[in-house]
Amino acid sequence: MAGIREEKKQQTRRAIMDASVRLFAENGYEKTSINQLARAAGIGKGTVYTYFKTKREILLAFCEEELDFINAEVARHSSEEADFLERILTVFVGTFRFSRQHRDFGRIMLRESFFPSDLRLDQSRRMEERYFRMLTPILQQGQQRGELRPDLEFTLVIGHFYGLFLVVMSAWYTDRLRSEDDVVQGLRSLFEQALTGLGPR
Repeated sequence: MAGIREEKKQQTRRAIMDASVRLFAENGYEKTSINQLARAAGIGKGTVYTYFKTKREILLAFCEEELDFINAEVARHSSEEADFLERILTVFVGTFRFSRQHRDFGRIMLRESFFPSDLRLDQSRRMEERYFRMLTPILQQGQQRGELRPDLEFTLVIGHFYGLFLVVMSAWYTDRLRSEDDVVQGLRSLFEQALTGLGPR
């Protein structure tokens, strides 16, 4: 009986998340109300608040799923023997693949990254910390192998690669890059350029 209840709860939570991303894409994040979310999910407004206190929490729930997906991709497609470039590519290609599966969510999160609204700093920082914990061992290993300078500040390095990733994602959303191969090649070129520098060799 408890198993059936838990399955029903998971179905309700998923219905809220799916309805939210659909309505955020159609109406905009700011213009979508909890009432609209409840109607679209086929539940009462109070039920939505049982699962999520704010719309921001719904986006953060998608972020949690994204990080779980990326971790699984890293475990599946990367190894500690791979060089730094291949390991960091695995992370960002995994991020792209999640956005491809949830295109509307990816678009919203890119916009929210630059122009945050209804921001819950404590929750956002928790997500950032998870992301940093995932990337830090890759950066540390890159330093140990001499692939990265030992004096680099990890926060800035992660920001650098994430900024390049956003450039590629913008090109994908505007159809300048049309396939996963295009995205991977774009990321690889920009990441290699970041690692080798722009000056003459």
